[in-house]
Amino acid sequence: MHPPADGLGDAGVLGRRPRVAVVGGGIAGLAAATGLAERGVVVEVLEREPYLGGRVGAWPDRLPDGTAVSMGRGFHAFFRQYYNLRSLLRRADPGLRRLVALDDYPLIDAEGRRDTFRGLPRTPPWNAVLFALRSPTFRPRDLAGLDPRAAAPLAAVSVPAIYEALDDVDAQTFLESINFPPAARHLAFEVFSRSFFAPPSTMSAAELATMFHIYFLGSSEGLMFDVPDDGFDSALWEPLRHYLTARGVGFRTGTRVSSVQRDVASGRFHVNHSSGGTEVDAVVLAADVPGLRDIVAASDLGPGDGPPAVAAGPDALPAWREDVAALGSAPPFLVYRLWLDRPVREDRPPFLGTGGLDPLDNISVLDRYERDAATWAARTGGSVVELHAYSAAVPAGTDEEAWTAELRSRCLARLHAIYPETAGARAVGELVQWRRDCPMFGIGDFARRPGVVTPVDGLVLAGDGIRIDLPVALMERAASTGWLAANRLLAGWGLAGHPLETVPTRGRFGPLRRAAEYAMRPR
Repeated sequence: MHPPADGLGDAGVLGRRPRVAVVGGGIAGLAAATGLAERGVVVEVLEREPYLGGRVGAWPDRLPDGTAVSMGRGFHAFFRQYYNLRSLLRRADPGLRRLVALDDYPLIDAEGRRDTFRGLPRTPPWNAVLFALRSPTFRPRDLAGLDPRAAAPLAAVSVPAIYEALDDVDAQTFLESINFPPAARHLAFEVFSRSFFAPPSTMSAAELATMFHIYFLGSSEGLMFDVPDDGFDSALWEPLRHYLTARGVGFRTGTRVSSVQRDVASGRFHVNHSSGGTEVDAVVLAADVPGLRDIVAASDLGPGDGPPAVAAGPDALPAWREDVAALGSAPPFLVYRLWLDRPVREDRPPFLGTGGLDPLDNISVLDRYERDAATWAARTGGSVVELHAYSAAVPAGTDEEAWTAELRSRCLARLHAIYPETAGARAVGELVQWRRDCPMFGIGDFARRPGVVTPVDGLVLAGDGIRIDLPVALMERAASTGWLAANRLLAGWGLAGHPLETVPTRGRFGPLRRAAEYAMRPR
């Protein structure tokens, strides 16, 4: 548990309630808005898209025959370790009844070898040990070939110290140094790097080690997860919108923020957006990475006047601007959803991860868990299948439209090979998402990644691309930074914050951690 600062329970006792603009209605922005509104702060959420949820959003669409369907940005797994995200969702769904469990997360590679997370013990490190020993890609004799000194950081993860040790190393080189069998690397570890939409050769090894800690050695929840029982909008975000509206939060969707201007004399902000402008006491920038870069570049924030520990001199604000501008985006990814005229086999899992089956990264059968898709499948006798291709960078000199068409064709061929019953199916409809707006967690990025606190008093950041020195990742990083952004502003007004919960910040299995720390000592 990470307790917040103590303070007053409601802004009503301040004489004037502070006003805050939250730029971005994704997970980070909604967490920040919730944290502020629950303490009586007046909040307005400004969201560029016509829907909430950000990259976990959904919107109505239609098939060629006119059938109304829900479409989104692709599959998202709500892992049990996402304590702060689940805390947010419980505001509108106290029992989390809109989340349904998927009882397995099978992985398959090009040789047909299959891993599963079903039936693993819940206690670290035996969960990871048994997973490796029962994997067809990792034989008991491979254990003797591992380099324990190179592998030690996996067992001795401490956040943020792991970034000092491994952030300058790429994940692929790190795994090769441990001497993991190539097949095991593809099946058991690439799942982590591909979750960041990046190939292991370009991703920080520190992020890989932290993910291993979050899902194995640092927690007993493992890789089991839940999914919403319907489209993200109806299952998650519209209920949360109603919860926040009842607490006075205003929403402007379809509103693009262009810049923020700070009045140095008053300390207040003017937020410029496509619906006009908004005057506020503080701003939470919870936009995606491209949006954040653009807003900061166009903003007039005045001289840095934050706390001395942050605004450490006249160069603090320019240096911070450079760090924001340097934030990278991961390679683009493809989401290819198909409404097929026949079902997939009954024994197919709702979600299947793939390794070494380029360009396909996973297959989802949405009608197994999503109400909208299940209704369509029951009515037509068909199925709704979604294919993902992560880190699908366009080769130099290649036309982007032609490249995405090729990706769809290759993903479809993989589907037909893995699920042969789909080979003769006709696509009644298909929808495609081709996006490049996920943060890049590249080699050596951590040290200069901007955090929640900025050099400008009253301006804070939130999002899954923002630095936080806690063991969180992906959607949970977005939620955690949102809560922290709210806490930062609340503390400035003498208001009580909200507690955060994470897996332990360092390896929890003492003997293994001590052995690993010994192995890592300089010789």
